[in-house]
Amino acid sequence: MSITDVLSAEDIAAALQECQDPDTFEPQKFFQTSGLSKMSASQVKDVFRFIDNDQSGYLDEEELKFFLQKFESGARELTETETKSLMAAADNDGDGKIGAEEFQEMVHS
Repeated sequence: MSITDVLSAEDIAAALQECQDPDTFEPQKFFQTSGLSKMSASQVKDVFRFIDNDQSGYLDEEELKFFLQKFESGARELTETETKSLMAAADNDGDGKIGAEEFQEMVHS
């Protein structure tokens, strides 16, 4: 699967443009601009599986650091602050990782 199978390349490029500078990544804005927030719950979970590098069923901070690169390989890494903020926004049960349900809830919140 390629991310452009479910999201348009133009929308991804626009979303990445909005957060190209360090510490400018805002999850909700990214999800809206990229089109993720308009997708069904099952489509968002498909995207989650694409982002889940080790296919563990969870996203940890190491995987989140490379979140933007999953949408475009040349994108920047998230800063430590952005990574921790993204984790805090989605990790509802406080286990230090984001499951598919938590990810989908964050995208649609």
